[in-house]
Amino acid sequence: MHQKQKYFGFSKNVFFAGLVSFFMDISSEMIYPLVPIFLASILGVNKSTIGLIEGIAESTASLLKAFSGWISDRIGKRKGLMLAGYAISTLSRPIIFLAGSWQQVLAFRFVDRLGKGIRTAPRDAIIAESSDKSNLARSFSFHRSMDTLGAVIGPAIALILLQHYNNFKVVFLSSMIPGVIAVLIIVAFIKEKKQSAQADKIERPKLTFKHFDGKVRFFILIATLFALGNSSDVFLILRASQLGIPTMVIPVVYLMFNLIYSLSAIPAGMIADKFGKKRLILLGFILFTALYYGFAIARSSTEIWILFALYGLFMGLTEGIQKAFLATIIPPDFKATAFGVYATAIGIVALPASLIGGLLWDKVSPAATFYFGASTAALSTVLFIGLIAFISIRPRNTDTA
Repeated sequence: MHQKQKYFGFSKNVFFAGLVSFFMDISSEMIYPLVPIFLASILGVNKSTIGLIEGIAESTASLLKAFSGWISDRIGKRKGLMLAGYAISTLSRPIIFLAGSWQQVLAFRFVDRLGKGIRTAPRDAIIAESSDKSNLARSFSFHRSMDTLGAVIGPAIALILLQHYNNFKVVFLSSMIPGVIAVLIIVAFIKEKKQSAQADKIERPKLTFKHFDGKVRFFILIATLFALGNSSDVFLILRASQLGIPTMVIPVVYLMFNLIYSLSAIPAGMIADKFGKKRLILLGFILFTALYYGFAIARSSTEIWILFALYGLFMGLTEGIQKAFLATIIPPDFKATAFGVYATAIGIVALPASLIGGLLWDKVSPAATFYFGASTAALSTVLFIGLIAFISIRPRNTDTA
């Protein structure tokens, strides 16, 4: 009966995984919006180098996501890897506190993302395994909502600390506190799913694509192409700064973006569970294409506020729902591996995406960065329509996908 206990309609693991992400994102988002400003204004780093830092951090650490997911499936354990990942990210905070060069900022971003690479796939597998099929999108969207609610509070705390102390380093060090809380919640409340005696005899998966059919591979390809044009959000922040948003107000813009993201995620998940995940993902792709075109042609700070608000809506429509859709088309014995491969594929292109974004900004124009993103998103939209058509011709099951 204990395993059936519900918290606000969610299973215990789903609820507390959301709470863990809530506190961890408070920690992360106290820092993240300030990093590009810290690099550009305090350390005097150019945009190409900022893109390089973001790309290396995201891509290199993302190589671990598939490996971590495979290890999780192979040993049949989730919680230990999840705990290690969150602990490593928390322990990265003193590096940015002590940073006096862009290389040290890179070291911080790498260690922080290293932790994310370790924890992501096992955590997503826990959420999938702790949810009913009819509520997959709702569970993943709840997780994204809690994650993003933390990303609302994080910049707000950063803004208060900046106004009071006018010192980046105070914000960086203070971010350790919510990270430690996240780690303690995992220890106390996340419960490992017990393996049956029969499950222990099952041959553990090898790290290979052979477990996944054409639909899974094609969807991962589409998501990867989309990610190639979805360069780091630091370029959105830099664009906001370029068009007249004051540095002290940047955390407020980011706070608004995350608030809309958080508030839209759960309703979007519920709609996706009822009317189909594919429709919501397609709508998100179309919206992103229009948004990046908007960032390219924007001329005023007012337009930036509107675009950031709509960008929050895009995130609510896609982030959790894409994972829920993936969960409906992957074999049940390879959940963590599939989530890991998906996350790694997207993460690997973060390096070229951010490098391309930075080079286009420096060598062509800031608008060119966003024209490129709009183009890859438009192509991804067309390919996803093709995938929808293929699935409708050859349905795998009767679940709403």
